[in-house]
Amino acid sequence: MSHPNFVILYVDSPPRSAAFYSALLGRAPAESSPTFAMFPLDSGVMLGLWSKHTVEPPAGRDAAPGGGTELAFAVEGNARVDEMHADWRGRGLPILQAPVTLDFGYTFVALDPDQHRLRVFAPGS
Repeated sequence: MSHPNFVILYVDSPPRSAAFYSALLGRAPAESSPTFAMFPLDSGVMLGLWSKHTVEPPAGRDAAPGGGTELAFAVEGNARVDEMHADWRGRGLPILQAPVTLDFGYTFVALDPDQHRLRVFAPGS
């Protein structure tokens, strides 16, 4: 059985989004063009950023706008959540949800330039 190993976000400007994710992830994209960028992540999953203006087949008017996708970053411990929140807030990322304890753990949510949600969480015990 195959498992998903590639996440693609449709973005307005792949170069702008690649710069954002490069700074956020601390690495350069493995592939980059005016219409697409790709980052291999430590987990083996690939993160692709594809221009919503050139995606094939076209996404169309009925496609979910930015914000319809969430990338989750599982971390060890509440202190790490707080550290990342302070770091991302300091970088100017819009914070949609300040650190809070929810049913699944301690978490916060930020937004990327295309309004995709970036959730950092420490799973609850």
